[in-house]
Amino acid sequence: MNLTMRTLLGGLIVAAATAGAWWAWLGWETGYTVDPETGATSGPYAPWQVVGCVLTLALIAAVGGWLLSPWVVAPVMTVAFTVTWAAHAASIDDTGLWAVGAVLILVGTAAGTTVVSVGARLIRGRRSGRSPR
Repeated sequence: MNLTMRTLLGGLIVAAATAGAWWAWLGWETGYTVDPETGATSGPYAPWQVVGCVLTLALIAAVGGWLLSPWVVAPVMTVAFTVTWAAHAASIDDTGLWAVGAVLILVGTAAGTTVVSVGARLIRGRRSGRSPR
């Protein structure tokens, strides 16, 4: 398989896995919880859901960075996760604040996936005794 086809196929797999991570961990949750004693509202996600999603995304970024260029992995994951999250958030938010959340998701996902995928590529390069591409 040539490099272009491998990159395209790898990018599609990374995008599908990233969107799948959102759906598996966060996509099914839409309710907010109100504490009856304090009246404080939380949600819609429980902390364990967010942690699970972040760890899954880190795994996808690490494997992707190991096998593909981080400069493919980071933008693909960032766009896939942000678009998936924003499409759902926009459909249930009447305030328009989903756009602020989307920017925060975009920045956080870009930073996290870049660090993890570049780190994986650097480790791969050191283990093989050659510089990473």
